[in-house]
Amino acid sequence: MSRSKNPDAPMSSSSTEAPSFASLGVPGQLVRVLAEGGIETAFPIQTATLPDSLAGYDVLGRGRTGSGKTVAFALPMVARVAASGHRTEAGRPRGIILVPTRELAMQVNETLEPLAKAMRLRTKVIVGGVRQTPQVNALRSGVDIVVATPGRLEDLIRQGHARLDDVKVTVLDEADHMADLGFLPIVKQLLDMTPKKSQRMLFSATLDSGVDVLVKRYLSSPITHEVDSAESPVPAMEHHVVNVSKADKYAVVHDLVSGKGRTVAFTRTKHSAKKLAEQLTAAGIPALDLHGNLSQNARQRNLAAFSDGDVRVLVATDIAARGIHVDDITLVLHVDPPMEHKSYLHRSGRTARAGAEGIVVTVGTPEQRGLVRSLMKQASIHPTHHSVEPGAKVIRELTGPVAERVEPKAVSATTVENKPARKRTPRSGDSRQSDSRQGASRSNSSKPRGGGSRPGGARLVDTHPNAASGNRRRRPAARHTAG
Repeated sequence: MSRSKNPDAPMSSSSTEAPSFASLGVPGQLVRVLAEGGIETAFPIQTATLPDSLAGYDVLGRGRTGSGKTVAFALPMVARVAASGHRTEAGRPRGIILVPTRELAMQVNETLEPLAKAMRLRTKVIVGGVRQTPQVNALRSGVDIVVATPGRLEDLIRQGHARLDDVKVTVLDEADHMADLGFLPIVKQLLDMTPKKSQRMLFSATLDSGVDVLVKRYLSSPITHEVDSAESPVPAMEHHVVNVSKADKYAVVHDLVSGKGRTVAFTRTKHSAKKLAEQLTAAGIPALDLHGNLSQNARQRNLAAFSDGDVRVLVATDIAARGIHVDDITLVLHVDPPMEHKSYLHRSGRTARAGAEGIVVTVGTPEQRGLVRSLMKQASIHPTHHSVEPGAKVIRELTGPVAERVEPKAVSATTVENKPARKRTPRSGDSRQSDSRQGASRSNSSKPRGGGSRPGGARLVDTHPNAASGNRRRRPAARHTAG
């Protein structure tokens, strides 16, 4: 049976004053690391789960991306592994965090690593798409906590480089997305290798797609905490549908992405994403694409260029939707409406994060009218509809003043692709890009996957849902947020 805390009253950032981490039972060394990163009070999901997870209970946390899940599980992971009292042996980690994608693994580690260092623990990202030798060497030297995508970790175990017999704490993050990508069979194999009496935590926005089976099979009397669901629309979002003729569609799209703010534009295919990014850049609107055909380094550089403000527009496909976790995205543009409402909500969730506001615009042609109507109904969204032509006044009302045009060669994809990766300070958050082909594969060696820790100092950055009410902590203008 699952025990639930306040099942009928999900916590709200406005319901009570956010508590300190020390009052929730977080060890003093970890509280100091958080404070050094400007994180002094807890998100609702952290407030809800930390007392139970720090006490060793199995926990089921349900909340959308951007609700603060990364810190919610990183703190008890580090605290409990440090308290387990014995040295990590070669190839036998004491903590594992399983995530669906390479970028998410790297961003989770950015949050985890400074906390682990404070407790003299070592972490390592284990993902595909890079040489496995550094990962094998790290395991041999005795890594305490592994942040891994399922395929590569299973590969290394099968090759004899790792065992999970000593695992004290296991975390499954974005379990619903792992299910969507077809990784649950491998996840089950990995969980079967961990001790039955070890602590397990599962975080997911929904419990469909087989996630409920994981909960029933692997969590022992879990305490359930629900903050919000990915199925719930975000109140801070404005949803609009612009109805256009097929002939005017791309001229209207150009108008919509020409503002000064950051925009994520979603297309249905990789080819469309690449083509639109090139068209926008040629028109003086700095844009880059993000999709599965890009190399891991290219994806990281393009996402970094968008986060750093080198480009204003990121054109992405659905598979990359969960890989975009950047603050201050003012507009999400559905250039091509997705085929189902969960994709609409996941795409739209790139804006209005951590208490900020955002605008979501769906471009619909007459042929797509039925699809758009169905999407909005299933997502419980009531958008404002507009019939527009290029240059329409309502477009400027949605996007604000037009930004200056930029010479195409200054922000071309080739320029960003070839420029050296800059050193980046670790930031907390998640990022999603497929760990492999969509579907569970027993081997990661046949198809590239990406991963690796990003260089930089050990600084934690987070945001707080109370930011909108004046309690926002000082932070960079743009960064990845805590998951």
